[in-house]
Amino acid sequence: MKTKCILGLNEVNAILDAAQREAERNHWNITVSIVDDSGELLGLRRLDGASPMTAKISAQKARTAAFSHKETQFFEEMINNGRTAFLSAPLEGLLEGGVPVVIDGQVIGAVGVSGVKADQDAQVAKAAVATLA
Repeated sequence: MKTKCILGLNEVNAILDAAQREAERNHWNITVSIVDDSGELLGLRRLDGASPMTAKISAQKARTAAFSHKETQFFEEMINNGRTAFLSAPLEGLLEGGVPVVIDGQVIGAVGVSGVKADQDAQVAKAAVATLA
């Protein structure tokens, strides 16, 4: 039988705190969402000034990263490079800013960020995930 790590409350709070620090350091109003490996929401933090729609977008980015085991940048680039048929895939959150959380080679969850430019969303998500490394 295989065993795996999971994201517990301590890890979720550490990721949320790291994302908030990175966003505040850059004066960005974002929302960060954390999901488990099945895409279920474990935590969400919407910073003051972040648009309400960022809550849904960040959660969808996180879910897509968890399901696919890929950064959501992969899908955005694929679509932008002409694979527009992928827009009909049964996924939401195909924009950059979703990053899987990988421990010991296994995806145990993902982080999604929304609120600023795509590469800035990804920067916050990657900084948050790095706290578990």
